[in-house]
Amino acid sequence: MSLPRRVTLVEVGPREGFQFEGIGQPDRIATADKIRLIDMLAETGLPALQIVSFVSPKQVPQMADAEAICAGLNRRPEVAYNGIYLNDAGLKRAIAAGVLDIRGKVTLAMSETFALRNQKRTLAEDYEMQRRIAALYKAHGIAVDYGATMAAFGCNFEGPVAVERVVGFVQKLHDIAAEAGDRLATVNLADTMGWADPELVRRVVGAVRHRWPELRIALHLHDTRGLAIANVYAALLEGVDLFDTAVGGLGGCPFAGHKGAAGNVCTEEVVFLCRQLGIETGVDLERLVEAARFAERIVGHPLPSKLLAASLHPQPAVASAA
Repeated sequence: MSLPRRVTLVEVGPREGFQFEGIGQPDRIATADKIRLIDMLAETGLPALQIVSFVSPKQVPQMADAEAICAGLNRRPEVAYNGIYLNDAGLKRAIAAGVLDIRGKVTLAMSETFALRNQKRTLAEDYEMQRRIAALYKAHGIAVDYGATMAAFGCNFEGPVAVERVVGFVQKLHDIAAEAGDRLATVNLADTMGWADPELVRRVVGAVRHRWPELRIALHLHDTRGLAIANVYAALLEGVDLFDTAVGGLGGCPFAGHKGAAGNVCTEEVVFLCRQLGIETGVDLERLVEAARFAERIVGHPLPSKLLAASLHPQPAVASAA
């Protein structure tokens, strides 16, 4: 398959990054700074921003200001703003915020151990919760058209995930949407704990596309083991044109089971890769790097982005005289 002509990026750094960065110090990053970063990202041409989590403040106190962030947005009409929620109570909070672009997304974890740690539910309980969420979407006139899997490529607790298992869980997502009278248009395969490699990405994407050729595939790739940008390239070769990314490489997963959990693939590195390959993103790379530098300042430590340490426009070295 040829490379896509255009790629769409969903920026998840404000949500996933600040959710992770504030562990143990929930007030370390001011709400105003979170809002400022979101506004800077909205000015880069990114079409969609995932900005908050509507989760229990007891479990994730660093997201206790979710409603305040929503209220303080300088909303740009061309940008979609969204958040995440793990249960129907969280979805109700997201709807009540009144400013987010709520889409009918249902999500299943593929690892029992991870589901118990992250959602506090078994896989069977998780499935029933997603049915309840789908019913709540329908009650608000929202089509259930987007599915997502967590730990789709491997799990730190349970090991590798068979390709057949991924296909089976995507079928479960289809079943939930069908029960709500809808049909999935997109499925997001999340490498939550950074187990993917380029060949595995191609095998999993190929298997899902073979079963559902009309389904748009998105990827959520963590850089825990340093292969995220290589996995993006492998996915591009398979025609994938939708990625979750995080400015500066912000984030990680606090429930991944190890201290080395890394954030999503860096947004600016994916934009740079696409630019080098002649793929359109619609994103102003220079402004994006400025936003990444601001993110680095407010978290107070270096971020993993290579472009923050290198010039976007390197000049040829001048050879010294012999």
